[in-house]
Amino acid sequence: MTNQVRIAPSILSADFARLGEEVAAITQAGADFIHIDVMDGHFVPNLTIGPMVVKALRPHSARPFDCHLMIAPADPFIAAFAEAGADIISIHPEAGPHPHRTLQHIRSLGKKAGYVLNPGTPVEVLDPVMDLVDLILVMTVNPGFGGQAFLSSQLPKIAAIRKRIAASGREIALEVDGGVNEKTAKDVIAAGADILVAGNAVFQGGNDVKGDTGYAGRIARLRG
Repeated sequence: MTNQVRIAPSILSADFARLGEEVAAITQAGADFIHIDVMDGHFVPNLTIGPMVVKALRPHSARPFDCHLMIAPADPFIAAFAEAGADIISIHPEAGPHPHRTLQHIRSLGKKAGYVLNPGTPVEVLDPVMDLVDLILVMTVNPGFGGQAFLSSQLPKIAAIRKRIAASGREIALEVDGGVNEKTAKDVIAAGADILVAGNAVFQGGNDVKGDTGYAGRIARLRG
């Protein structure tokens, strides 16, 4: 795992009327991943996008598509997101009865498997599946909506997971999502994260490419 902090702009905060252009713009601006929040209005209190939108966006960027499935059950949709062009498919342990099987299924499709911990989900849920995860995503807000305030109570969890990753000897990415901005990014990086998901911190204000106020400048400043 590289020590460089990588940035995954969340298109939940993009202009949905120009979504393809927005994905192309953040790619040009230096995004390392395209983070796609999938919500079903059941597992979380919001509705967003499905596999058809992922497929439509795929030609607009060669960056890895990082799909966070906030849906329950997740199993019936894994193959559809894989076929649509997702590179990383992340699930919540609470989103189905057999998360171990679901992680196996994701990897059998040739995709990287992610496991997501909500603020109230204990670190110990990772222990039985550390051999199957390629990415661990720590939510520093309760999932469902963008623009929420960062929960600093999750910083010890990030640090604890970093220790577990080191002990595993495996190459596992540690991603953080929720309230990440230039200020909170420093704390998140210090705790051990190497991928930062950022929505408003990248997209809010649009893309003024004339100066450092555009997407490229915001992405660069998030890296620290």
